[in-house]
Amino acid sequence: MPQITKRKKSNDNKVDKLKVYPLLDGIALLKQSEKTRFDESIDIAINLGIDPRKSDQAVRGAVSLPHGTGRTRRVIAFVKDPEKQEAARAAGAIEVGEDDLVKKVTDGWTDFDVAVASPDMMGKVGKLGKVLGPQGKMPTPKSGTVTPDVGKAVKEFAAGKVEFRADAGGTVHASVGKRSFDDATLAENVQAFIAAVNSLKPSSSRGTYLKKVFLATTMGPGVAVDLNTGA
Repeated sequence: MPQITKRKKSNDNKVDKLKVYPLLDGIALLKQSEKTRFDESIDIAINLGIDPRKSDQAVRGAVSLPHGTGRTRRVIAFVKDPEKQEAARAAGAIEVGEDDLVKKVTDGWTDFDVAVASPDMMGKVGKLGKVLGPQGKMPTPKSGTVTPDVGKAVKEFAAGKVEFRADAGGTVHASVGKRSFDDATLAENVQAFIAAVNSLKPSSSRGTYLKKVFLATTMGPGVAVDLNTGA
């Protein structure tokens, strides 16, 4: 049985696991946990009232958080048009190409966070599903990673635009900022993320859609937050 560290025990004791906190109170509580040597991410998990086994209840999308996530993401771009290739490079893509980039990924290179593609490349990029799909990096129109305006997409995702999708348990996860962000900034990011997820409620979903919402630091305990009480 793994040993519980003093730090973990101290952090866990600060949280009432039976309580649901107003958003700003929950954020403040997270920041009371003992600090690590790095600037921890603040992560959100939202349990949805969906049946993820049904294709018409799949929830997937992307949102540009008002204050970003606090980290630059490595973006690649699958593009044919030379002008759009230059636009993607200017926007910050770490790799840009067509057949050559498809081959590089096919051969096992996945040292990037997001893949963006122009629609005319999807006939070739679609073959990368077995490589990129399991890692959540496959370009899709729903997440905004398949688009004619590749330069704009690269810029947005490099700056912290967040992709999300419901997992097999019907929960979406994402990073919504850093511990070093002030409380109001984090609250605005959380509310923007919640609004994006809420806007994608499947028409076939019944009952409560946003069931439970938790926030946590990278190394800290989870805190349940009640958005109905406001920030």
